[in-house]
Amino acid sequence: MAVHKLVLDDVFEEALYTLIAIHCTIEDYRLAYLLNKHLGISLVRKSLDLDYNKDKSTYSIFEWEDDKQLTTWSLVSNICITHEAPQQVNQQSLFNTQEQITKIFNLIPEYKDVNYFLKIDNDNNFSKEAYILSNILNIPQVVTAFSVDVNQLKSKDNLIFN
Repeated sequence: MAVHKLVLDDVFEEALYTLIAIHCTIEDYRLAYLLNKHLGISLVRKSLDLDYNKDKSTYSIFEWEDDKQLTTWSLVSNICITHEAPQQVNQQSLFNTQEQITKIFNLIPEYKDVNYFLKIDNDNNFSKEAYILSNILNIPQVVTAFSVDVNQLKSKDNLIFN
C-alpha cells in the first residue's frame, strides 16, 4: 500500500509581527499619548482589558488599525498587580493583624522587567522597526526599549489578542 505524505508548511505560517519591549514607569495612558505624539499613530484604549488566568490577571491594551499601511498597532501592559482580600493571621498576639496579599502576574514571564509591549501586526514585510525604535528611545520618560525575537518566546500565545 502506498503511503501519502502531506506537507503543510505553507498552511500554518506564523503571523508576521514586530514586538518591541518598553521599560518605563509612567502610566499606560501617558505612554500611549507619548507614542501617538512621537510616532504619528492614534492608539486608543480598548473597552475591555485582556483577561488571562480566569479573572486573576487583566492587562490594559491600546490599539490602532492603520488602514493605509494595513497594520495593527497594539500597546499592552506586561505587569498586572492584584490585591487579594485580607486574611486573618492566627497568632498568639495582643493585636489582630490582617495581611493583604499582593500578587504580580506577567503577560510575558520571560521579560519580567519590561512594563509594556508594542506589537505591530503587518502581513507585508515591515522595515520601519529601527525607525520606530529610535523614536521610542527619544521619548524622555522611556528608560529603554528593544526588539524582541518572537521565535524565542515560550509564551507567545499570550500575544494573540483577537
